[in-house]
Amino acid sequence: MHVKSRQAENSAATRNALLKAARKLFAERGFADTATEEVVRRARVTRGALYHHFKDKQDLFRAVLHEEQLRLAAKTSEAAGKAKDPWAALMAGCDAFLEACLDPAVQQIVLIDAPAVLGAEGFRQSDESYYLAGMKAGIQASIDAGVIAPQPVEPLAHMILGALNEAARLIAHAKDKEQARREVSESAHRMWNGLRLARSQ
Repeated sequence: MHVKSRQAENSAATRNALLKAARKLFAERGFADTATEEVVRRARVTRGALYHHFKDKQDLFRAVLHEEQLRLAAKTSEAAGKAKDPWAALMAGCDAFLEACLDPAVQQIVLIDAPAVLGAEGFRQSDESYYLAGMKAGIQASIDAGVIAPQPVEPLAHMILGALNEAARLIAHAKDKEQARREVSESAHRMWNGLRLARSQ
């Protein structure tokens, strides 16, 4: 049992080293310009170790993307969880998401490379798996609180999530990312406020 436990620890350490090295390279160089040979060298493991854990470079990228999306979703949820009411939670989560898009790693891995590597439909499905349920829950809570008019939650959640993703990509591709972040946030708040019932404002 001790031998198996040590083997599992070593395997996990190797995988984490590969993910850490790959994240840094993907963030700095992008997916296309990152060679697996360099990932292996920086992780200080063998090429065989890489292919023991990941089928190919795309599989490695998917794993890095998964970790990045988990971090991004956690930041968004944490900000929303500190809010005083459902509406404030929606605003806080939106702001936290857009703020995180100033991170160069998020820009390159999530917003630039992920749609290219996974394809438009693959990226949409992947992205929804991290954020759609939370968006639907937030909208439903605001409807229940009387802030948003009763309406089908599913289409509204999809539309807003799509709008925020486009806004995030705008930040990623902008020359002045800080200015783009401010402008996008202002537009996002106007979009959200358009959904508020007059009596809740």
